[in-house]
Amino acid sequence: MANPLEITLLALLGLLWGMPYALTKITLATIPPLTSVAARVALAAAVLWIIVIFMGCKIPARRDFVGRVFIQGCIGCAIPYGLIAIAQQSVDSALAAILNSTTPIFVFLISLAWTRHEPLTAGRIFGVTTGLGGVVLIAGASALLGFGEAAAGQTAIIVATISSAVGAIYSRRFAAVAPQVTAAGALTCAAVVLGPLCVLVEAPLQSAPSAASIAALLVNAVMATALGFVVYFRLIRTIGSMGAASVSYLKPATGVLIGCTLLGETLTWTEGLGLIAILTGVAAINSKGSDRWLRSGQLQPTSTVVAEKNAQEATHV
Repeated sequence: MANPLEITLLALLGLLWGMPYALTKITLATIPPLTSVAARVALAAAVLWIIVIFMGCKIPARRDFVGRVFIQGCIGCAIPYGLIAIAQQSVDSALAAILNSTTPIFVFLISLAWTRHEPLTAGRIFGVTTGLGGVVLIAGASALLGFGEAAAGQTAIIVATISSAVGAIYSRRFAAVAPQVTAAGALTCAAVVLGPLCVLVEAPLQSAPSAASIAALLVNAVMATALGFVVYFRLIRTIGSMGAASVSYLKPATGVLIGCTLLGETLTWTEGLGLIAILTGVAAINSKGSDRWLRSGQLQPTSTVVAEKNAQEATHV
């Protein structure tokens, strides 16, 4: 397996990104979808810039950095978050969870057909299919029967998932940048795009958010989004885009575990099998044999150039 620290961070990211399902539901009760997403990324960006300044992280002086981080903010944050928030108004949560968990599959297909930036082994193919099977077991196979209904919403989720996959691959360009800086820049750009859009579409100043919705929004912004993206960009540079994308399988599993441990819900045999399948799939995707840069249990960069850049930026991460 990969370095235990990276596996721990992957599990943490699964927990952080599994929280928004419930938090978003509370937020949307009194706050429109695009408005809630715009506020979420803006608050998260503000928190991260404070952290960047406090830690003294170095911001790249390259002229193309702003353009690249803007693209990352659009394809990795603004498009997925906005489309999913709108789609969840017409798509059942179980089917939405299944469709949105296919990110590793799209990363796999894009890598196979286009970038070829990571080794595509039989172990990874097994992990991708097994993890998806686990998500279907947890969400309920019957949820697939609703596929085709509310086609616009389902298409929006699929487009959002593909955008997330492209964002995972594109984010490899920031391997030499401190993850706090990348996350802050991407979320800021997402806020710049979503802010004016929500004003034009939803008239947010006319809404009357409840205290519960505001509290859920704050937790979602600080914990799930700000901290989550820092961990995410850290994982992109250590276990690769496909490994980081495997967190999509852990999100529904997090919901099940929270329900069983904190809410006293009963774990069914299908959910138990789903959890086992998800953990097996994630392990296979991130296994030592599946990654050419995992040798002797030590994490190695995918190229000499990245290694040199990492060394230059190490004191700022």
